[in-house]
Amino acid sequence: MVEYQITERQEENATREGVIIFPSKRKNKKLDVYNDDGDYLLSIGDIRYKDYDIYLAEKGKKYADNRRRLYRIRHSKYKDIKGTPSYYADKILW
Repeated sequence: MVEYQITERQEENATREGVIIFPSKRKNKKLDVYNDDGDYLLSIGDIRYKDYDIYLAEKGKKYADNRRRLYRIRHSKYKDIKGTPSYYADKILW
């Protein structure tokens, strides 16, 4: 299994949300999210799919921004419920 590489932008986003992130040890997940006390909260992102930073590196900002827009449309129902995987995926990965 290839370990997911966390970007600086994702680290900054996690800090802004008050959580700590590490590459996930769970099958097919990108990141494990922990609170400030080091307690595990949840895992986010599917390693089999791309996220904003991957699109940015591969296809450029315009393409990545469009993929972000489409992601947010698809996940709009849950992305604002703090504490859910969708919330942290939106705030950290996208």
